[in-house]
Amino acid sequence: MIKSLAAALLGATIMVTSAHAATFKWASTTDPQTMDPHATNSAPVLGFLNNVYEGLVRRSKTMAIEGALAESWEPLGDTGWRFNLRKGVTFHDGSAFTAEDVLFSYQRASGETADTRSWFAPVSEVKVVDDFTIDFLTKAPNPIFPDSIANFMIMDKGWSEANNATVPAKDTETHATLNTNGTGAFKLVERQPGLKTVLEPFENWWGTPEHNLTRAEFTPIQNSATSVAALLAGNVDMINPVPIQDAARLKQSEGIKVIEGIEARVIMLGFPHAADTLKYGADAGKPNPFKDVRVRQAVAHAVNVDAIIQTIMRGAAQPASQLVSPAMRGYSEDLGTRPAVDLEKAKSLLTEAGYPNGFSFGLKCPNDRYLNDEAVCQAVVSMLAQVGIKSELDAMPVRTYWPELRADNFDMYLLGWSPGTFDAEHPIRFLAHTPDSEKKLGSWNFGDYSNAEIDAMLPQIQSEIDDAKRQAMLNASAKIMQDEVAYVPLYVQPLIWGTRDTVSLTQRPDNFLILRWVTKN
Repeated sequence: MIKSLAAALLGATIMVTSAHAATFKWASTTDPQTMDPHATNSAPVLGFLNNVYEGLVRRSKTMAIEGALAESWEPLGDTGWRFNLRKGVTFHDGSAFTAEDVLFSYQRASGETADTRSWFAPVSEVKVVDDFTIDFLTKAPNPIFPDSIANFMIMDKGWSEANNATVPAKDTETHATLNTNGTGAFKLVERQPGLKTVLEPFENWWGTPEHNLTRAEFTPIQNSATSVAALLAGNVDMINPVPIQDAARLKQSEGIKVIEGIEARVIMLGFPHAADTLKYGADAGKPNPFKDVRVRQAVAHAVNVDAIIQTIMRGAAQPASQLVSPAMRGYSEDLGTRPAVDLEKAKSLLTEAGYPNGFSFGLKCPNDRYLNDEAVCQAVVSMLAQVGIKSELDAMPVRTYWPELRADNFDMYLLGWSPGTFDAEHPIRFLAHTPDSEKKLGSWNFGDYSNAEIDAMLPQIQSEIDDAKRQAMLNASAKIMQDEVAYVPLYVQPLIWGTRDTVSLTQRPDNFLILRWVTKN
């Protein structure tokens, strides 16, 4: 049974025990793809940059929304939200923060090349009232809007214009991909993509530091054995994630702590719903079988999630039936059962769909993004083979992976999704709504899944204030996605961090390491 979010948070917060200054070194499998806060909507980027840039609001240790660059906010009736900005804030280069920077950042983050533009689909207009007051007007009542922009980071308009960085770039380098100028508690002092990124405290930060760090050094280490060895040797103070197979050993190691929790992230398989033909494998060029719901149902019945959890995740993960975990607001309690593992039913469904002998296709997978991601994909390949579906696995670093998915170079893919709002509306907006660039919707719906009922319900879900009515629509959306097998949810990913016992920190279920809460003895 999944632990409650509150319980997970309670157990994840480690008390501060030291106040002397220190250098903190940490490692993870994935290097942030960019330093541009609007270019890539992914946890490695947003989690890292939450230390450098700030938004109007932010999440506390318990994931509650609290003020950051906005001191307060209030609804403008049913027409939007007014944010009252914090005075006396400066960017890292000394420039003053005003409402013009918020307006500029909105325009940048909602533009054509921004990976964050779906966040602003409900917004009709943004108006500067004065230097420290700004209104976000919405097309309909939007009670969750402040929650939805917790990772909307504010950039300095003048700095961006001076450095030709007024629009985000996903696949090319700009000044903003390698440099930063935020208002956060830490500033960037060195960036070597794929090698090392160094932060130092911002001495003029408006907040009160809870850390004792003088320097924070991040190093990407893809090889799990290397990261464990670095932690044991004291070369790094923290690794994320701890390889599941090494967790028990590290717990018994002197000077090491293992911090465990449940992430908000659901790992799932995605399909090319709109593709006419397969692109990979022996059947490349033939009609796309995944257009048939019976084939997608066969995949769901063939993949043994319990076996993956027990053998690959060592029992640490929890099975998922929806695109959000039970800890998220809007989870559908009546839809909590996954499809049963049934190989004969899978074969029967394939025969009904016209594939009695199965078919061949290509499965794309990252090898440095999610916990044991490549091993999970290898297991999926073996399980599908049992019903005659032969997979050609192509595993690659995430830096290459996202461009492949955006270019539609897949027949099936692995995806993890953590809702930034901790609400079931979030994956509907990004993963289930028909891709619509003009409306800024479906930006991570790589397979072009489309359902008119879901499209029609989304704005109602976003604007409905009555919890019961809203939940009924979320239930209906979840039921449609289950019936149509829009995705095959697999499991809720566990959180397993390892630290030296000299380190105190807070582990949040969004898997963000917030340096302003880190101390080191």
